[in-house]
Amino acid sequence: MTPYDDNRASAPSPDEERLARAALSHIVEPGDEHAGRALRQHGATGFLRLLHDDTASAEPGLWEPDTPGPAAPNPRDGTAFPGTGEARLAGWRRRARTAAPDEHLDHITRLGGRFVIPGDTEWPRQLDDLADARPIGLWVRGPADLRAWALRSVALVGARACTPYGAHTAATLAAGLTEHGWVVVSGAAFGIDGAAHRGALGTGGATVAVLACGVDVPYPRGHAGLIRRITEQGLVLGELPPGSHPTRSRFVLRNRVIAALTRGTVVIEAEYRSGSLVTARAAARLGRHTMGVPGPVTSGLSAGVHELLRGEATLVTDAAEIVELVGDIGQLAPPRRGPVLPRDLLAPDTARILEALPGHHPTPLADIAARAGTHPDHTLAKLYELHSLGFVERHRDDWRLTNRPTEPSNARHGGT
Repeated sequence: MTPYDDNRASAPSPDEERLARAALSHIVEPGDEHAGRALRQHGATGFLRLLHDDTASAEPGLWEPDTPGPAAPNPRDGTAFPGTGEARLAGWRRRARTAAPDEHLDHITRLGGRFVIPGDTEWPRQLDDLADARPIGLWVRGPADLRAWALRSVALVGARACTPYGAHTAATLAAGLTEHGWVVVSGAAFGIDGAAHRGALGTGGATVAVLACGVDVPYPRGHAGLIRRITEQGLVLGELPPGSHPTRSRFVLRNRVIAALTRGTVVIEAEYRSGSLVTARAAARLGRHTMGVPGPVTSGLSAGVHELLRGEATLVTDAAEIVELVGDIGQLAPPRRGPVLPRDLLAPDTARILEALPGHHPTPLADIAARAGTHPDHTLAKLYELHSLGFVERHRDDWRLTNRPTEPSNARHGGT
């Protein structure tokens, strides 16, 4: 996929660019591709200037860049924002009147955070895969470097009203991923999100919460303590400036950031209509790994995951299987097989003699040899071997299966 590129006539200073993008993060909604196209065509400062220069709506209090830029298209002749409807433009203009980027930047600094924009060393360049829908910038709180963490991150998402099985699975996967050195990314919501964050924090691992509101607005309120812990130990980020509140559409649009930011997305419990499936399918469109954890076929909370697994997703059950997909070449999950039983370790001809013995009554040697299709002398030698391992016992001249449990260590010795 071709990375996003700003084709601007002249680049503003870094401070002007940051200030303009801070203003735009208030003016336009996350993921607005019309705004992204305007930003790509005119640059952040040029975009704002066009809004300001529209004399039909310019009023005192409309913020604009201090430094004049190159001549821009006339916003009144319809060429500045081709394909953008008047209702959308009117909404941008209304919000532009209340833009206060200096205040927002001062506020995030007082919180110990920062506003990260394209071109910064901390900007995760994989977000450029979103093209015109990429974030204008990210408001970030927390001590870690966002770009470094994003390069080795996995998203764990799922139902808010999850089952105990789902919560346990999310916490276990998160703990396992952090123990493998991976960063767990989720949305800080109730249910699977919260369990994933707690699983990572519980091991002292790294976790990132992507919010659909300002990073100073703990939402949901019941996760205020959890979000505070993530801020101290990990990273909390969002596209909206401080003080912004979540809306239904912002939750959906937030999911594209989770999908683009990470190497892969794992869905743990989701109904057919679920924002988690939106995240997973966005990840698939971006070329990221899409994974799902199966659940009971009788559970509606697993129905969406199972539908995903029938299509583009890969089934995973533990952290090692996730790392095998998203990690480097050679990071393979251990082979899966059932428990090794003592009789599995017997040599083939010895096992054949054991299988020839009836289950409940002593049997003569000749009958056992006939059942096994072997010579009586060879059969007798193997019966003595099985007797020493505890598999059979002798009753005068007959043989029967023992009722005593056999030791795996002895069986392993007998199979060599």
